[in-house]
Amino acid sequence: MPDSIVILGVFVADTAYRAERPPRMGETIMGSSFALGPGGKGSNQAVAAARAGGKVHFVSKLGKDTFADMALKTWKDAGVIAAVTQHDDSYTGAAYIFIEESSGNNAIIICPGIAGTISPEDIEAQADLIAGAKVFITQLEQPLPAARRALEIARSGGAITVLNPAPAAEIAPEMLALCDYVTPNETEAEELTGIRVSGLEDARKAAEDLRQRGVGTAIITLGENGVLFHDGQRTEHVPAIFAGPVVETTGAGDAFNGGFAAALSRGSAPIDAVRFGCATAGISVTRAGTAPSMPTLAEIEALLARN
Repeated sequence: MPDSIVILGVFVADTAYRAERPPRMGETIMGSSFALGPGGKGSNQAVAAARAGGKVHFVSKLGKDTFADMALKTWKDAGVIAAVTQHDDSYTGAAYIFIEESSGNNAIIICPGIAGTISPEDIEAQADLIAGAKVFITQLEQPLPAARRALEIARSGGAITVLNPAPAAEIAPEMLALCDYVTPNETEAEELTGIRVSGLEDARKAAEDLRQRGVGTAIITLGENGVLFHDGQRTEHVPAIFAGPVVETTGAGDAFNGGFAAALSRGSAPIDAVRFGCATAGISVTRAGTAPSMPTLAEIEALLARN
């Protein structure tokens, strides 16, 4: 599979609530809307990469329940090949998502369910698939030892390795050294480096710190301010690509990572892949939801052509 993308991660059913503000402890407030849909960072990235033209396999674990049925349908519709096992001793994951009505910003609680038990042994069972990838991505919603073992296998097979360190966790330098690209947002970059990222110069310092910890290239996503790319030879700020009014930012980072992976798998230069990821994210934030907001390859190419 010379141009394949393999993504390790978690599927969760997103339960999204919109309101003017979050409730205080012990308080009940009225919301303006509710939506149930497919989510989980890894799953969202798989959908984004597939809709952006990538040949995607997704490695995970599901329960045997209604949310698992949602996952399988979501992947089938997007063209993602499911490399998953199903289990009846736990549940498929779910997420609480609060969305601030005025801004579209969000706060999230993840309960990964059976995917929270993904182990290095589970990864070994998919070793041939992972080692044969052109691009491999993981995040940190599944246990850290599984992510590390998958990165080791991907690196040994010659894959381009991408770590999206979300949610942020303490990561050993030996694990960071397995990563060709690490793609934190501002908050995650601060958690990893201790450097508060409030502008481009801070992002550059955090990126250099990540490089010193063993990362090949640091790509720090900055929301509406675009992306800071630093590979030790060049530092480049890639502006965000505007596609319309912001409706919801929940899946923007996943859209970026999926689009970035799709472009890398086709042989794009890294900075061009970053721009492609920015366009993918730029479209996704104009739509509600996470996986349902991911744009098609034709939409992304049309936006890039206009910019």
